[in-house]
Amino acid sequence: MTARTSVPIGLVRAGTVSALAAATLGGTLLVPGFAPEAEAAAVSVRALKVAASKKGAPYQWGAVGPRRFDCSGLTLYSFKRAGKQLPRTAAQQYNHTRHVKASARRRGDLVFFHAGSHVYHVGIYAGHGRIWHSPKTGAVVRLERIWTQSVSYGRVH
Repeated sequence: MTARTSVPIGLVRAGTVSALAAATLGGTLLVPGFAPEAEAAAVSVRALKVAASKKGAPYQWGAVGPRRFDCSGLTLYSFKRAGKQLPRTAAQQYNHTRHVKASARRRGDLVFFHAGSHVYHVGIYAGHGRIWHSPKTGAVVRLERIWTQSVSYGRVH
């Protein structure tokens, strides 16, 4: 007499190895590389929500919150509140992220503005070609359309 394990039909369609792994692990399906990527995406979306919650906060050069921000201060603050550490400046943040193509960008990715190789501004991608950012002296944290093609995207890992 042999023991039988019941596996939901959807798992059988996923493949024998997946079904066996799920049965062995008590129904939990593990996909290599998925958990860290999903966790990073969740952190990025939390950071985006933090940035959006700062709408109207005034720009101040060198400020890192919680009431005033410069551009990289807003991204640093937002990701810190979401559980990730970032370096202080836009250029350092650019060097700290995994660069992604515009076609692969997603909400919560960092958007770096540059002139040649010089990174001069950063915001958090909100989807639909818009970012949350703290733009300049006299302005406030706001949602705005990306106004130039001279941008790069970085994913916090």
